[in-house]
Amino acid sequence: MHVQRVAMPASRVESWTVLGDDDLPIGPIERYLSYLTDIERSPNTVRAYAHDLKDYWVFLAGRDLDWRKARLDDIGEYVAWLRLPPPGRDGRVAVLLSAGPHVAASTINRKLSALSAFYQHQARYGVDVGELLTTWQVGGGRGGWRPFLHHISKNKPQPRRAIVLKAPGKLPRILTVAEAQSILDACDRLRDRFLLAVLWDAGVRIGEALGLRHEDIAAAERQITIVPRVNDNRARSKSRQQRTVPVSAQVIRLYADYLHREYGDLDSDYVFVNLFAGPRGQALSYPAVYDLVRRLRKRTGVDFDPHWFRHSAATRMLRDGVPVEVVSKVLGHSSVTTTLSVYGHLTAEDARRALEAAGWFSTAGSEVRW
Repeated sequence: MHVQRVAMPASRVESWTVLGDDDLPIGPIERYLSYLTDIERSPNTVRAYAHDLKDYWVFLAGRDLDWRKARLDDIGEYVAWLRLPPPGRDGRVAVLLSAGPHVAASTINRKLSALSAFYQHQARYGVDVGELLTTWQVGGGRGGWRPFLHHISKNKPQPRRAIVLKAPGKLPRILTVAEAQSILDACDRLRDRFLLAVLWDAGVRIGEALGLRHEDIAAAERQITIVPRVNDNRARSKSRQQRTVPVSAQVIRLYADYLHREYGDLDSDYVFVNLFAGPRGQALSYPAVYDLVRRLRKRTGVDFDPHWFRHSAATRMLRDGVPVEVVSKVLGHSSVTTTLSVYGHLTAEDARRALEAAGWFSTAGSEVRW
């Protein structure tokens, strides 16, 4: 079995499917992935679901299980199977008990979430999948979570996913000012320096930057507009809503220098294009950006990826006292809750600075002597 990228008919939208050993699409998976594409889920999301469901189908095939007949015990075995290294999953290689899990708990939870969504979709369309991946509780208990239309359904059981692994929380990786400066200074092209400057200054995603058109940059107003659209380089804005992000005057000056010294009279709508390798004028692609990142890693010794610039921008805003609702809007999050869950972290140094600014450690306000 393998995951295959496919092009949707009469459009430039890409999707993904899972092919069986006969090189034909696996029906239930194909229908679900097509549904995700139809409701305009991100191609990256569809691809991740395709890989997750492919793993589940490999597991089922190894045990001669029908996906409609699997039960909760089988899912428990699936979790244990995922933790094995690939050579040990088919039983040909013995795995020592001292060996650590092959995948992290967060990865397993993501795969279980994809599997749960798949089964819920099948159930909505009339497939009998039993009570797999759910426990049943009477909703509306005192102090408990109450679903929508609780007053109608409070005496009916509410489904909840039963298997979830405890995953350690991870703080987003960020760049220091010195690291960011060294990366920018290591760029030998204005195009590359401008690209990373946009990521650092505006906190946009790399896909959003690669999809920028010249009409999206308002130099006089010092702002850029992120417009969800289909792009030739497959760059994509994760957010479905258009948003305008303010940028600094330095970024606008760098944009002008880039146009004057490198872009010239090139006829292209895209801001970031191939200039030093063919085909000239074609929108810059993800692989080209990651080739640049690998070169910059070697030059600077900083092991980073483009998304660290977004993390860094968000963290700087919050540390500098920018209201979280403003940060959420700039980042294009669907809600403030998302911003807080990802970026609402404090290090010990952050806490110390805030406490010192409040006079917490000053002897003048201390009522107790040590």
